[in-house]
Amino acid sequence: QVQLVESGGGLVQAGGSLRLSCAASQSIFSFNIMGWYRQAPGKQRELVATITRGGSTNYADSVKGRIIISRDNAKNTVYLQMSSLKPEDTAVYYCNANTWPMDYWGKGTLVTVSS
Repeated sequence: QVQLVESGGGLVQAGGSLRLSCAASQSIFSFNIMGWYRQAPGKQRELVATITRGGSTNYADSVKGRIIISRDNAKNTVYLQMSSLKPEDTAVYYCNANTWPMDYWGKGTLVTVSS
């Protein structure tokens, strides 16, 4: 069973920055897509960003220009660099590893952005 462990969440003021990390228990190169999703209170989980094995990235419109997803295959870690944070970015952020039909999720890390 693959384990994904997120870290780096916390409380930050609006306009600030955070870097989230997702450490995998096995080689992330084995997954077609790694991604970050988030779930705000009372809302459904939504896509934030994904990165393929080849390094292609995809971002939600709401975070484009403010968030960068990257991967370090040697460290089996995926990162989410977030800047210019807004109160609406407040959510639990989840890491996902996918290669059909396998789909794995971490337990999440809470990001709170104060106004």
